Amino acid sequence: MKLIATMSSGFESITAKELQKLGYDTKTENGKVYFEGSYEDIAKANLWLRSADRVKILIDTFKATTFEELFDKVHDIEWDKWLPLNAAFPIKARTVKSQLHSERDIQAITKKAIVNKMADVFMRRGRLPETGAKFPIETRIHKDVVEVTLDTTGESLYKRGYRIEHGAAPLKENFAAAMIMLTVWHPEEDPFLDPTTGSGTIAIEAARLAKNIAPGIQRHFLFEDFDWFDNKILENLKESAEAGVKKIDLDIYASDIDGSMIDVAKLNAHDAGVLHDIKFKQVAVKDLKIEGKYGTIISNPPYGQRMSDMAGVRKLYKEMGEVFSTAPTWNKYILTSDEEFEKYYGQLATKKRKLYNGSLRTDLYQYWANKRH
Repeated sequence: MKLIATMSSGFESITAKELQKLGYDTKTENGKVYFEGSYEDIAKANLWLRSADRVKILIDTFKATTFEELFDKVHDIEWDKWLPLNAAFPIKARTVKSQLHSERDIQAITKKAIVNKMADVFMRRGRLPETGAKFPIETRIHKDVVEVTLDTTGESLYKRGYRIEHGAAPLKENFAAAMIMLTVWHPEEDPFLDPTTGSGTIAIEAARLAKNIAPGIQRHFLFEDFDWFDNKILENLKESAEAGVKKIDLDIYASDIDGSMIDVAKLNAHDAGVLHDIKFKQVAVKDLKIEGKYGTIISNPPYGQRMSDMAGVRKLYKEMGEVFSTAPTWNKYILTSDEEFEKYYGQLATKKRKLYNGSLRTDLYQYWANKRH
């Protein structure tokens, strides 16, 4: 099957590397990476991808410039190979730079074509029951090229299943993991610090990455409900994943000025199976003492909708710059949407990477350390 992994814009190369590490050839486009695989590969990708949002099956792709053409080509698909008679199949539609520009009509025509095809195959009249498992279908058109996909994931892959408690504006787990994979952190050698940890997501994802804990090990996937999927495949993959967890001593530190958030972070770390791998502490950034010759800092300070106190946040940026400057051999990565961050931090970034936290444009300010000698 042709498969697609989707992700936040800016993380395509990270997801592609993950898939290549799993053994797949990839082709990358904006917001998605294509690869090929079997039922087992659907399960493997969902279980192991840390940076992706979801895994989809590319059912068919074709060109369509009229609604009649769209109907005929969707109808031509052998839907009975994918959907049981009682399947619930909600339809989404997206269109960009195409002659067919009404998403509501694209959605309705896709639905009608599938219903008619299923009625023909199963020799059934009237409405289909749609009382069974959910098979979400999307018709996406870009420059008149149609992709019809089936979602195998369900709730986005960022929902790992461990985060019960969170702060007012939590960072998604897959976003945190992707940021970590952008760094050059060496877990077996160097310490890791998140000085504005909030609900603990960055530190937790760092620990799980270092210990090789499969990100999807605790959650349910939509494909488990598909009548054509053998759940023994996933059970075997999970058993193998559990056997591959590394026993490793880690120096991961997570701190926050808010003691109640430290309690929340500890609870999340416990549920994620890494509580004893992270040293949590209530401390303000200005009071941090950074020890160790080499290390990695990742911080997600308040920004965007979280910047209700702009003066206070920019004071925090200044404190970060002063404290972090005491560790010139550490790599630092700070995520914010404040375009004046460098001014208040007191240093220009080595590199800025444009990312999207949901619909919010942010920049990852990267400060690379002096080279090791």
